Amino acid sequence: MSQLPHRIEHDLLGDRAVPAEAYYGVHTLRAVENFPISGTPISIYPELVRALAAIKQAAALTNRDLGLLDARLCDVIVRACEEIRAGALHEHFVVDVIQGGAGTSTNMNANEVIANRALELLGHGKGEYAHLHPNEHVNMSQSTNDVYPTSLKLAGYVGVHQLIDAMQILREAFGDKAREFADVLKMGRTQLQDAVPMTLGQEFSTYEEMLGEDIARLREAALLICEINLGATAIGTGINAHPDYAGLVRQHLAAITGIPVLTAPNLVEATQDCGSFVQLSGVLKRVAVKLSKVCNDLRLLSSGPRAGLGEINLPPRQAGSSIMPGKVNPVIPEVVNQIAFEVIGNDVTISFAAEAGQLQLNAFEPIIAHSLFKSVAHLRAGCLTLAERCVRGITANRELLRRSVENSIGLVTALNPYIGYANATEIAQEALITGGSVYELVLQKKLLTREQLDQILKPEVLTQPRPPIGLK
Repeated sequence: MSQLPHRIEHDLLGDRAVPAEAYYGVHTLRAVENFPISGTPISIYPELVRALAAIKQAAALTNRDLGLLDARLCDVIVRACEEIRAGALHEHFVVDVIQGGAGTSTNMNANEVIANRALELLGHGKGEYAHLHPNEHVNMSQSTNDVYPTSLKLAGYVGVHQLIDAMQILREAFGDKAREFADVLKMGRTQLQDAVPMTLGQEFSTYEEMLGEDIARLREAALLICEINLGATAIGTGINAHPDYAGLVRQHLAAITGIPVLTAPNLVEATQDCGSFVQLSGVLKRVAVKLSKVCNDLRLLSSGPRAGLGEINLPPRQAGSSIMPGKVNPVIPEVVNQIAFEVIGNDVTISFAAEAGQLQLNAFEPIIAHSLFKSVAHLRAGCLTLAERCVRGITANRELLRRSVENSIGLVTALNPYIGYANATEIAQEALITGGSVYELVLQKKLLTREQLDQILKPEVLTQPRPPIGLK
């Protein structure tokens, strides 16, 4: 069998054959061999790849401005980075998302792909590093220890805002339903027991409000990850970087990405601290927990269709059973519940990884990145799916809801101001014993007329603070 074309590259461990057409090099090759962990390459996160390219582009421009990098080399590095940011060559970012080395393999993968594409632009072959080197030129004035966390923050910032957009779509879907159901009277429940009347619109408006609150918390968390340590190099002292490098590279990076990045005031602290990732993960967990609670509600309210609550109908999406004909399950809320469970687990992973940092560096940022990006991406997909495949198609069983109010023992609380506490208690006890309707018992005992009861049972009377109305 003939051997595939290859080129020979050298590192401190010796020579290796690299596929001739690969834009990555020997460091990436060894990382692929060393970390056969998840089978998932970093290219699964395109925003991370774009962030790495943006950092390398900003670094090249800064080194050129400071007289450290030849303008011709800067030009081809920038062109290669712009191609990657536009979506090219992502398939050559092949190292596993879970890796040892604090992200060095990811940084070297980026350095090698950019260097080899830049060499092509210069008219040289891949691997001819004497003309343009991954470490000496593409990685100039940098370390993995400032490039990698900065790339995570840039990618995280973009991802969070994509999640916010999806949450806004879901929020609007719940808001539309809140307005549609504004006049639908139902019984509220506490501890799964009848409480007092409310409208279905009020119930759905809480989901709208919840999402609005969480969007605000995510915006706050996104601002925290705008603080970067680029220019810190190895441990935050800025060794091998020009004194003006950190400030200038931040300006270039902000211009390239449009993200309002700020240089951390203490780069030694910023290089070892993962607090902003912990904070963001905590907010994502908050979103997940509350979203899962909403899905629990939707599943419960739609339970049935005849032996459950059956207050609302979720749009049917697929057959629910291989054995029970006609069964339809709440599959969309169920998948969002599972996303929430994953996000909560990811938060635990991130917390342990952040805590495990030692001295001047946290070596476990790859698992932080993988966990964080999964949480963001899956929550985004879950919000869009819930909005489009479930919430927008929800309908209300209006008559059932009305009857549940009239039959509920909880109705006596609303009638108490009109018939008195003693009468209300007697009605409640009799309804419980006989199974009779509170509405009908009040009529039978001539405590109120049907017209008066209907007047009291208007949603605007029952579901907002106001003194007892004057009955006609």
